[in-house]
Amino acid sequence: MARIARMYHELGMKQTQIATELHVSQPRVSRLLKRAGEEGIVRTVVALPTGTYTELEEALEERYGLSECVVVDADDSDQGVTSALATAGAAYLETTLTGGDTIGLSSWSATWLAAVQQLAPFRLPVADRVIQLFGGVGHPQVQVKATRLIDQLARATGAQAVFFPSPAVLGTPEAAAQLRQDVSVRSVLDQLREVTVSLVGIGSLEPSPLLRESGNMTSEEDDAQLRAAGAVGDVCLRFFDAQGRPVASDYDERLVGADAEQLRAVPRRVAAAGGQRKHAAVRGALLGGWVDVLITDVDTARALLAQERPLSGKDVSGAGGAA
Repeated sequence: MARIARMYHELGMKQTQIATELHVSQPRVSRLLKRAGEEGIVRTVVALPTGTYTELEEALEERYGLSECVVVDADDSDQGVTSALATAGAAYLETTLTGGDTIGLSSWSATWLAAVQQLAPFRLPVADRVIQLFGGVGHPQVQVKATRLIDQLARATGAQAVFFPSPAVLGTPEAAAQLRQDVSVRSVLDQLREVTVSLVGIGSLEPSPLLRESGNMTSEEDDAQLRAAGAVGDVCLRFFDAQGRPVASDYDERLVGADAEQLRAVPRRVAAAGGQRKHAAVRGALLGGWVDVLITDVDTARALLAQERPLSGKDVSGAGGAA
């Protein structure tokens, strides 16, 4: 048994070769190899390469009920985190998009913008549609980036691009409500129910450089109202508190795009987010069920695990309100 184990595992011989050399049957070789494992003659050792954080990923999945987590090395600058997460995001898409999905995309995410730019075109279509999750507009030079992001991902995946034909933020709730009834806007809103994979960022109350550049920011009055309501972060400009519960506000009513209920109902909800200023926002997004696949940096991962064990999913969802 020991000799067969050494021939197979150390010398790299095939079972048929071993059977011929030792004049035994191949089924006997197979049985003895199995027994060698059971008796401890053969032991499996997994040597993880540097920069691999499998234990952290598994701990986060268990702690926060995630279906998958990807943890990567990154320096502590915003640009360093964005670059590392973008590379991981591109790799995640390359390995998990297999066909038939309708992708919902947050077009103001700097991380996904960088990830899509790294994505090589698939040889065969792996998605049916790429849909913008909320309105566009903003400063023209920045709007080009958002439009390009949707178009590039659609081209890479062989999908149809679906753009949001409206601003993200209106001046009044009444104007937003009226625009939602527009035929072209209503058409996109209806398609959001068919999204099977969402790709989003997680924002903090401090706007990202891309969002600040776009002009789609909250006003000082909005900030004050959101802080007073306990908001710590947002997904697609839908704000939530430290427990992930949607925060109702005048700003929320002025938005045109996927609402909290739609965003949290998507079957696979992928977020790429990290960096020290987003720790509270990322945790809130996990607790509130806004995300079920997280791509993040190692420092954020450790910070999330250092927090007290979260409430159960039942406790968190039961405490929420409609956005």
